[in-house]
Amino acid sequence: MYTRKEKFIKQLTALVTVTLGGSTTFAGLCIWNGNENFYRDYVMPFTRRLDPETSHGLAVFAMKHCLIKKQLKPDAESLSTRLWNINFSNPVGLAAGFDKQAEAMQGLHRTGFGFVEIGSITPKPQEGNPKPRVFRLEEDNAIINRYGFNSEGHEAVFHRVRQEKEKQERAIIGVNLGKNKVSAMEDVRDYVTGVEKFGAIADYLVINISSPNTPGLRGLQQKAELENLISCVLEARNKLGTASLPPLLVKIAPDLSEAEKKDVASVILKEKCRVDGIIVCNTTTSRPSDLKSQCKDEIGGLSGQPLKDISTRCIRDFYRLTNGQIPIIGVGGISSGQDAYEKILAGASLVQLYTSFALQGPPVVRRIKRELDEILRSNGYQNVAEAIGKSSQGN
Repeated sequence: MYTRKEKFIKQLTALVTVTLGGSTTFAGLCIWNGNENFYRDYVMPFTRRLDPETSHGLAVFAMKHCLIKKQLKPDAESLSTRLWNINFSNPVGLAAGFDKQAEAMQGLHRTGFGFVEIGSITPKPQEGNPKPRVFRLEEDNAIINRYGFNSEGHEAVFHRVRQEKEKQERAIIGVNLGKNKVSAMEDVRDYVTGVEKFGAIADYLVINISSPNTPGLRGLQQKAELENLISCVLEARNKLGTASLPPLLVKIAPDLSEAEKKDVASVILKEKCRVDGIIVCNTTTSRPSDLKSQCKDEIGGLSGQPLKDISTRCIRDFYRLTNGQIPIIGVGGISSGQDAYEKILAGASLVQLYTSFALQGPPVVRRIKRELDEILRSNGYQNVAEAIGKSSQGN
């Protein structure tokens, strides 16, 4: 027989066990199902208590182990689009910088992204810049990072991408290529090596010459340097012994002057430098005067809400300068269906998220797709392709 005290302790222990177990189960189910309110009210406030790079690592871990329920409902028909002979179920992709080492492609695909861009990847492993190197600007819905191409190198990433490609249901994979810091900036071999390594297994390739965190890298956007780089990389791509050649894209900085934009456009329209697309744009080194956060003056690339209008203007400029002949992936400050829609109207064929995914979590992907579908249909568009460049035409 139990004494009254022992009985009370046993009952209390059972109550606590059931309560904690029930709460944990409830929380787990909310995370697994991607409950938007639960992420907003509990998950994301918790992650904001952690160091930003630690939070980034946990997010990659969650995606790597597929700790979110697969999207079962097919994407709306209005969101499907075809580009480079690739069928995208929706135009909302993940920008490079999140899954740097190609660890989480399947989980990100299950979350609902239409495509996943990994990297940037350098030929040899490198640590990147010293920590701390990531900063949240919570009041500004923004992030500053100066990672500096931290990469495990071509070999490690290659095996992961190949494994993903062998899966029956897999992500559409873009491979973003960078340069090692020890390589001379004028030397294009790092990019050529990347094309040769990943050309047979990537759905598309990206030449990243616009990261602000590798000294001298943005100099490759100058006219003569860009022409030499693209011609060499295209030559390497065209020599690949594959049944179909992967599309080759170049990622552009948002901080180019009007003259520099014209130079870039003139280069990529040349026959020998005719890339298959451009990504507009990378993070910015500029700092809008209305930034409020304490970390606003940290060195690095700024992304998120403050980049939204800068990016949209840049997309519109390149759509106009290329006469809509070069497909554009629009990225920068997208956190709603309306933001994605504005990028598409400006000239983007596809769009990418980064900061909103980091700050709001997986539910933002499905919400943006849902809102974009509603906006397209309410404006009389049957699909994404019909809306591309509509606000830029005639400007």
